[in-house]
Amino acid sequence: MRAVLTTDDKTMIVTEVPDPVPQEGQLLVRTLACGICGSDLHALQDPDAFMETTRRSGGNPHDPRDGLVFGHEFAGEIVEHGPGTERRLPVGAAVCGPPIGIGPQGAGIIGYTPAYPGGYGEYMILNEGLTLPVPDGLDPRTAAITEPFAVGTRAVVRSGIAPGAVAVVLGLGPIGLGVVAALKARGHGPVIAVDFSPKRRALAAGLGADEVIDPAAGSPYDRWADLGVPTGTVDRIAAELLGLDVREAVVFECVGVPGMLARAVEGAPAGSTIMVVGVCMQPDEIEPGVAVSKELTIRGTFGALPAEYGATLTDIAEGRIDAASIITGTVGLDGVADAFTELSRPDRHAKIVVIP
Repeated sequence: MRAVLTTDDKTMIVTEVPDPVPQEGQLLVRTLACGICGSDLHALQDPDAFMETTRRSGGNPHDPRDGLVFGHEFAGEIVEHGPGTERRLPVGAAVCGPPIGIGPQGAGIIGYTPAYPGGYGEYMILNEGLTLPVPDGLDPRTAAITEPFAVGTRAVVRSGIAPGAVAVVLGLGPIGLGVVAALKARGHGPVIAVDFSPKRRALAAGLGADEVIDPAAGSPYDRWADLGVPTGTVDRIAAELLGLDVREAVVFECVGVPGMLARAVEGAPAGSTIMVVGVCMQPDEIEPGVAVSKELTIRGTFGALPAEYGATLTDIAEGRIDAASIITGTVGLDGVADAFTELSRPDRHAKIVVIP
């Protein structure tokens, strides 16, 4: 099959690679669409940091310089049922699913594991038990980007955000936009979305953000008093002792660059939760004394579970999340390398989808 293969000089080439062969419990699918994820950009640009972060997190990373077929946001069409499958869906059915590869080859993340080539190739193998039908009428390009929205869903679920709490979303790439969409699909608000890019702020507003902020013009951390959120620990405790309603806040850090977590700790109000959603692969410094004095909760989140993926797919199919609105371009396999360059310009693109 034709596929985009990473190379040892941090670039990609379109070449022929062996067709994947489905084994026990697996399906062979023809790729219909695959979103380009920021994680792919980071892995290609800084493979050492990518592997070190994965290794220290308990994973078993594969070096992108050894040749990988990226692509973990996908939709495909069933071509063949492997041995031992239940054949729940017929050949020709459009499917998608979480990027979890499971089978006799072992387990791994689709697109980051040689045994499970991703959607930057013409064919993929998927575990039948994790494969979901694309709902009738849903464009495969939209179904393919269920994955980043599902990441947003998991971040919202893990945050434990209470009804009426203030949510601040820092960074409006696809994951930050996914968080905004997940919050609004579940009725949360106010949701304040923050990004330097006017295009991405407009996309967040389209997904339901109650307010958008350009951090070059104003700080999202100056709004707590206006929103009824106590900023200091003493004020918060006093309000609780007086039996007053205390509005909570959750800050979703979706940028993933050094300094963002430190600024979030500095700017978050007392008693709030900081959800670390952006994957920063370099050190960041925080002052524990500030976090302790404010009684902050700092939580990480990664990927999405199959149930969260399925719930998000339903939200998209039933119109609660307008996932298609963030697609700003499509390319064939020959255009993937240039698309990586384009995605480094946030005023031009949010999500580019590959159509092999």
